[in-house]
Amino acid sequence: MLMPRQKTPDLNLPLLDGNQFDLSSDDSERGTVVCFYRGLHCPVCATYLKELERLTPDFAKRGVKTVAISSDQQDRAQDMADKINADSLRIAYDLDLTKAREWGLYISTSRGKTSIGIEEPALFAEPGLFLINPDQTLYYMSVQTMPFVRPHFSELLSAVDFAIEKSYPARGEYTGQV
Repeated sequence: MLMPRQKTPDLNLPLLDGNQFDLSSDDSERGTVVCFYRGLHCPVCATYLKELERLTPDFAKRGVKTVAISSDQQDRAQDMADKINADSLRIAYDLDLTKAREWGLYISTSRGKTSIGIEEPALFAEPGLFLINPDQTLYYMSVQTMPFVRPHFSELLSAVDFAIEKSYPARGEYTGQV
C-alpha cells in the first residue's frame, strides 16, 4: 500500500511528444499530478482529461506539472490526445499493469465495446489521481474501482493553494498501532 510521505514507485514511460516521462527526475518545483486513466474506450476519461488539460496551465503557475497515463498503446493514446485537444497536458502510454498494481490501481477485464463503440482492452487499469512531491513522496491519492465519481481538478488546485499557503503536510502517514 502506498503511504503519504513515503516514496512512490518509479514511473518511466514514453510520452506522445517523443520524450520520456520519468517521475524521479520530473523536475517540478512543487510536484506532479499523475492522473491514471482507463484508456481511449472510456468516455468519462475523455471528459475528465479535458478538464485536466484546461487546468494544466493553472497547475503550472503553482509549480506543479501534470501527466495523464494509461496502459493504451501509442495509437490509442494519440487518439485520446486528439479527442481532448491535448496541448499542455502530457500524455504517457504503455503502462504495464504490474506497475499499475504497484500504484494500487484496480484492474478490470474487458466487457467488449463501450457506449461509444470502442473496444475495451482485455485488461486495463481503473482510474487513480495522485499528487507527488518533488522528492517523489506521496502527498495525495484517490483510487477508483469504477470510472465514475472522480475528484475534481479544481478542488485539487484549491488544495494545492491551501497546502502552499499553510505549508500543510501530507496526511494519513501514521502506521503505528491503533
